[in-house]
This record gives sequence, structure tokens and C-alpha cells, in this order.
Amino acid sequence: MAARKRATSTTDTSTAKPVPTDSKIEHKTQESADPPLAPPKSAFIFKLSLLLLAPYFYLLFCHYKIQHELKRSILINAALSLAGFFLTVKMIPVASRYVLRRNLFGYDINKKGTPQGTIKVPESLGIVVGIVFLVLAIIFQYFNFTADSNWLVEYNAALACICFMTLLGFVDDVLDVPWRVKLLLPSIAALPLLMAYAGHTTIVIPKPLIPYVGHGVIDLGWLYKLYMGLLAVFCTNSINIHAGINGLEVGQTVVIASAILIHNIMQIGASVDPEYQQAHAFSIYLTQPLLATSMALLSYNWYPSSVFVGDTYTYFAGMTMAVVGILGHFSETLLIFFLPQVINFLLSLPQLSGYVYCPRHRLPRFDPQTGLLTGTNDGTVVNVYLRIFGRKSEKSLCAHLLLVQAIGCGFCFLLRYLLAGWYK
Repeated sequence: MAARKRATSTTDTSTAKPVPTDSKIEHKTQESADPPLAPPKSAFIFKLSLLLLAPYFYLLFCHYKIQHELKRSILINAALSLAGFFLTVKMIPVASRYVLRRNLFGYDINKKGTPQGTIKVPESLGIVVGIVFLVLAIIFQYFNFTADSNWLVEYNAALACICFMTLLGFVDDVLDVPWRVKLLLPSIAALPLLMAYAGHTTIVIPKPLIPYVGHGVIDLGWLYKLYMGLLAVFCTNSINIHAGINGLEVGQTVVIASAILIHNIMQIGASVDPEYQQAHAFSIYLTQPLLATSMALLSYNWYPSSVFVGDTYTYFAGMTMAVVGILGHFSETLLIFFLPQVINFLLSLPQLSGYVYCPRHRLPRFDPQTGLLTGTNDGTVVNVYLRIFGRKSEKSLCAHLLLVQAIGCGFCFLLRYLLAGWYK
């Protein structure tokens, strides 16, 4: 969900007349009259990349002794991801012209009453990120997997899920699918992964709870696969509903993806089990391209946004992170990384369930005189944060919420590693 109001067509088809061929020239002239896309915010992305990736590369190159072959695969994947970043930056302006031509644009509601609120903002640019990501992931197979690799089936199943979810997200952007249907889409898209999953279905019980449960490990069987399916539904929709201001959808993905990379490299460095290391490396192979392409999109989506990401991106990003959590065998840790999204979901439940009236756009109220946002009574973290801490500009609010996301990820690391002794 983006802070946009979609354009609607008012053409009466019953009285429509044939369009002369000269109108094509007129149509192209009108397209060229649209303002060009603002350049990417490269300086901001460079600073953010240094901040988020410095701990990851320190752990990879300095702190842990990663075996040579594994490090080589990670670096090849990183090089492909970097190429994907520049390709995405170049492709977004091109794709923007095409979506504008097809009237896939909206107006920024949080700038209503200002000149920026009258600008056509191209929508559904998450499709570029999804396509570039899938191309990178497929090319990477040439460098890392052999035909008889045990991981190849699950890797391709993961890509099938992500591709399926990207397609369904784009369909949602075009057709504006109702919420009750949106909840089912991730369940359908997750089927290839659930059918191909051959990992464990057990959970480890913390030591303080073993006397009450009676076992140190419990095999959940098909219930664990049900949990994985529900996790995919939650991740995709939680990104979608924790949104509404420039940069928030992509920003939260970038923060969580960075935390996933750090967690994976810590698990690889602390383990001597090759199978366990490969599971977390598998997660890195999908997370690095996600982070790189998302950074490219953020360079256009950061305030003031030049493009809207659409449900295409939120579904794609949510499914990708669900997949890496499931196949990396850290779905419980992933859920804690999503702590702000969990809180936002709980706050949203009364409205999403229909118990409380739910408007189409649960956005804060914008004051064009001051340029500040005021929290409404809608049940979202965005509005609750504004009600607690007072009015803020859109850019400041997004920065604060991303800081909250980073603090939530930090809390997850504290909980995960401080209490690690509970599982030994």
C-alpha cells in the first residue's frame, strides 16, 4: 500500500468515437510533456549502504574465518548483486515511461494541496526489481550449483515462489484485488516451496521449558509446513500494510535484509557443520540480490518519491524474506526481525477484521500549510507513532520508523544470542 490516489478514467465508452491516426502523435506529445523522473538519490544510498553493510563485511572478511569456496560463492553473488544494482537504477526510468503510457500512475496523498501533490507518480516499479532479482538468481546457478546438487531443487522452488508472487503482485496493482483475496495469494505462491521442502520439521525447546514439555526436541510434521505457509502469508502482507509514506516499504526491507545477512554470516562463522553452513549461505545468495536491487529502488522511492513501488514490490520482498528464512532454517529468528510488522498487524486487526471501520487509506493527516503529518485514530504503527511523539514531516517520520525497525532487529540479535544458552 502506497500513499497514492490512483487516477480514474472518466471516458464514456458508449459515446466514444474512433480516434484518428493523428492522435497518436498528439498522445506522444502529451507523454513528452510529463516531467522527467528525478535523478536517483545516490549520495543518500551510498551513506546508507556503508552504515548497513559495514558490520556484514567486517564479519565476512575480518572476524570469521570462512572457508575459501564458501567465501568465493558469496563474493561472486555479491558482484552479481552490485551489477544488479546499477542495472535496476538504469531500468527504473525506462519502465516509468511505459507505466505512465498505460496510465499506471497515482498522486501522492501526503502531498495533497502542494505542487508535488499534482505530479503523476508512476506505479508498480517493483516489477523492475523483481525481474532483475530473478535474472541474477538464475545466472548465479551457473557459478554455484551442479546438476546433481541437493540444493538445486529447493533453490528453483524458491525462485518459483518469488516469481509467482511478483506476478500476483503486479496483477493486484492492475486489478486492485480485494483484501480477502490478497490473503490467499501468498498461500498459493508458497506451494512450490512447501512441496519441495525436504528440511527438518522439528523445533528445539529452550532448556527452562524442557521439564514442562518433557522433550528437548519436538517433531511437528505437517504442522511445521502449515507454519511455513502462514509465515509466507504474514511476511508478504505485513510489508504491504506497514506502509503509506515515501520510502517506508523499501526502507524496512533494506533494514531487515541487512540484519538477515549479518545473522547468516554469524551462523556460518560459528558453525563447523557443512550442511548448516550451506543452509545459511543459501539464504545469503538470495538476500544479497534482494538488498542490492531494493537499494536501487530506494534511490527513487526515498522522499520525495519519484516512483511508487506498488504491491508488486511488497509481495516480492515479503515472499523473498519468507523463503530465505524457511530454507535457511531460521524462521523463528526472522519473525523477531519483523517485530514492528507484528505490532502493526496486531494494531490493524480490529480494522482488517471489520470490527472497526477501515478506510481505504489509513494514512496520517497532512497539513499543506506546515508540511507536517498528524496521526489519526487508525490502527497502524505510523499513526500511533505520530500520536505519541507528535507531528513530523514525512521524511523525518520515515527515518524514525526505520530507526525503530533497526532497534527491533538489534533486539532480535540480543534475544537470539544472549539467550542462546537456553538451547544448549
